[in-house]
Amino acid sequence: MPRKRGMRISLFKVAAFYLGGRWTAWGGRRRIERKQLRNLRKLVAKARRDSPFFRKLYESLPETRRLTLPDLPVTSKPQLMGQFDDWVTDRSLKLADLRAFMSDLGNIGLPCGDVAVFRTSGTSGEPAVVVLTSRDIECLFGIMLARLSRSQLRRLPELHASGANVTITGANGHFVGSGLAPLIGHLTRRYPEWLGMTASHALHIAAEQPIEQIVQQLNQIGDVAVILTYPSTLSILLREMEAGRLKMNPLLIKVAGETLTPALRDHVRKVFPAQTTELIDAYACTECLMLSVECACGRKHLPEDWVVLEAVDADLQPVPDGVMSSSSLLTVLTNTVQPFIRYELGDQIQFYPDRCPCGSAFRSFKVIGRQATLLQIGDVVLSPLVFDLDHEDAQRVQLVQTGEHEFDLRCEVRHEAHRDRVFDEVGRSVANTLRQNGASGFSIQRSQEPPRLTASGKFHEVIPLKRTSRLPMAARVRPER
Repeated sequence: MPRKRGMRISLFKVAAFYLGGRWTAWGGRRRIERKQLRNLRKLVAKARRDSPFFRKLYESLPETRRLTLPDLPVTSKPQLMGQFDDWVTDRSLKLADLRAFMSDLGNIGLPCGDVAVFRTSGTSGEPAVVVLTSRDIECLFGIMLARLSRSQLRRLPELHASGANVTITGANGHFVGSGLAPLIGHLTRRYPEWLGMTASHALHIAAEQPIEQIVQQLNQIGDVAVILTYPSTLSILLREMEAGRLKMNPLLIKVAGETLTPALRDHVRKVFPAQTTELIDAYACTECLMLSVECACGRKHLPEDWVVLEAVDADLQPVPDGVMSSSSLLTVLTNTVQPFIRYELGDQIQFYPDRCPCGSAFRSFKVIGRQATLLQIGDVVLSPLVFDLDHEDAQRVQLVQTGEHEFDLRCEVRHEAHRDRVFDEVGRSVANTLRQNGASGFSIQRSQEPPRLTASGKFHEVIPLKRTSRLPMAARVRPER
């Protein structure tokens, strides 16, 4: 350390990924599946040759040219992070060096030599350290552009000309939400209008701030064309708009990092004119920034030529299309430096059994949530979505499960509001919801602590008790309200 080489973005390579992506899509399912298998075998060959971890893991497997996906063992975040230096194929990369780089928040948005380095929030366990190369960024933009519809492509210049591109995410670490836009700006400074990503247009607001400060900063920006944030933050901003404190009219709202509920979609349509504001659920993760593309029909399509996503049961075996999974396995075919191959992601997904009406040959799916987000109270398993924690006199309300039947209630109450009344009313609502869903013998305590955000700036209204084993699945989970 320091690493001497630098990251560079090639427009020619972006164009090559774009054209290759379009050609694959035109070929239909047969061409998609052939491209996926070819890319998988190239990745496995690279991993076997240059990663000591994968060389050992795959030593008893058949030769690479005969392998298919089910032949490969499942990997996990603790397993890979525990052997990071042997996992990566670039032998000069060392976890200690990357962590030292990330310890300086002044490095957010800057490359670490010839790679970019981000971390996950660690809400479901130990944070992962994720390395991206120039090739990953080039593929990201090329393939995502290739998957956009004609109407979406035509709208890009309008979005660029209409105002700022604002991201509201956590700022207390090297997270993708806060670091990707400045990284792209840094890498493309030779192309000031490239993809509309200029330093003057890409702005970041820290989600950890009090809501009043976030509202003030948005109002000061003036023209906001695009907002990217978490669904929980968007929900609060919508209430601020309805109260008249926030003034904005973005053309595009993108949410990521949490489940977008039908209720929140309806709330967006109520607050913004449907014909001017588009809402996109940009499902992705730090390990794979191009995990899906949402079409005009509202379905998430998997870019299968470069990404594999498997829906699996509690035993990590495949589930049929149309069935909700217990977990999911991710294989990222672009990242040859840090191979994610059949990596347990943890998200519960469900593939649609039919072809999307939009006509795309790429499979579509919906995201249910994460096992780690479910509440278990005795024999009752509940989704956090069953709780209504909104209160007109509270900016944030958080329910924290501290024991099998014990809960703490945290409220960030507006200055002019009566705290006792807010706590009492929200507490009664929580108790009624628990009883209506079959829970009993529980207690709800008023906490003096304020609501807390995750390390990456996400706000979880409901925080379940951490458990070491998987919850019982499917049939006993109460549906969202």
